[in-house]
Amino acid sequence: MTQAQSRSETALVEDARRGSKAAYGTLVEPHIARLIALATRMLASPHQAENAVQDGLASVWVARHRLDPDRPVGPFLTTVVLNKCRDRLRKRKTARFFGLGAESETLAIVDDSPDPQEIAMQRQELRMLLEQIERLPIRLREALILVSIDGRSQAEAAELLGVSEKAIETRIYRARQKLRDRLENF
Repeated sequence: MTQAQSRSETALVEDARRGSKAAYGTLVEPHIARLIALATRMLASPHQAENAVQDGLASVWVARHRLDPDRPVGPFLTTVVLNKCRDRLRKRKTARFFGLGAESETLAIVDDSPDPQEIAMQRQELRMLLEQIERLPIRLREALILVSIDGRSQAEAAELLGVSEKAIETRIYRARQKLRDRLENF
């Protein structure tokens, strides 16, 4: 972030803290697509992801006094959205335990390939991979998604999750190993 962008973000945070909805909108707008992509990967449901991001942004607005003008807003928004995803995953797990949960939405892949059999196989492989990612323990899934899919550095992921870089490295290794072991059988 350049110094001019930093000053601009600082001013927007201060205006948002004072109640400016326009400043808040301008502040969060550049982060929305990334947050939705992150939540979609965490929840494996575009609809639930949008709701989690919306809930997260609403929570930040309600508690806007907690925004720190001296810190970038992106990591804070990411942490809030991750927490909303965790809440939804806990509710989903509880609902499944009591037999109330619906199966996750069917995932479709857009592919221009003319071979329908290849398309079906790719969809099945992706569906299996996404199901296996969803079955990973939350700590492993978060680290894997933040670093391997969302493209963050291990240092950024460590800061967002409040753990050491070594812990992130270990979690990613374990997540990949679990996925490798599970998908070897298919």
